[in-house]
Amino acid sequence: MATLLVVEDHLSLLASLKTGLEQESYTVWTATSGVEALAIIRREPLDAILLDLQLPDGDGLNTLQTIREMGLAVPVLILSARDSVEDRILGLDSGADDYLVKPVAFAELLARLRSLRRRSFATETVLRHSDLQMDLLARRVTRNSEAIELTRREYDLLQYLLRHKNQVVTREMLARDVWKASTATWTNVIDVQVKSLRKKIERTDWPKLLHTVRGEGYQLGDPP
Repeated sequence: MATLLVVEDHLSLLASLKTGLEQESYTVWTATSGVEALAIIRREPLDAILLDLQLPDGDGLNTLQTIREMGLAVPVLILSARDSVEDRILGLDSGADDYLVKPVAFAELLARLRSLRRRSFATETVLRHSDLQMDLLARRVTRNSEAIELTRREYDLLQYLLRHKNQVVTREMLARDVWKASTATWTNVIDVQVKSLRKKIERTDWPKLLHTVRGEGYQLGDPP
């Protein structure tokens, strides 16, 4: 199931959202400030973010701006007590994908999350970072305009890494989401496949894109 980050400084509401979402089989990370949220965003692959605007360390719109400046396309749903039309327009124009005014009906929140995820996958036909591009419709991968031939597993691995670009992806995540197996069984296989993929998407005269993060896993994108 999807992994969410809930950013909310009202502790009772945060606990309620976490409990409810986990009961719906979501994996839920929580943060009570923009700084804490960004730390989680930088290290955890996320499928959506629920973002409050009134945070103790500043306006949540600043956090949203930083997320977009990082190049992350993860859907962001604002949950805010700010209910004016102007506030909603500002939130959406700042990079949010949806906006809900508190208090929120939980059933509607779930419906909005489902809609966000459907939209995200339906509209995303090309994944890219720098000069590396994956055309999902043509199942074609290129870098520096040069076609790259991948095995099915390498293709699935690269797609996962591109969907979580600039985020550290652990072997546990790859085993669970790409191999659909336990890490203990597949750790060595994962390392071999990553090494094979790296050889295909990198050249000595091209900038390095696929980084090994010691003790954690891998990151495709900017140097960690």
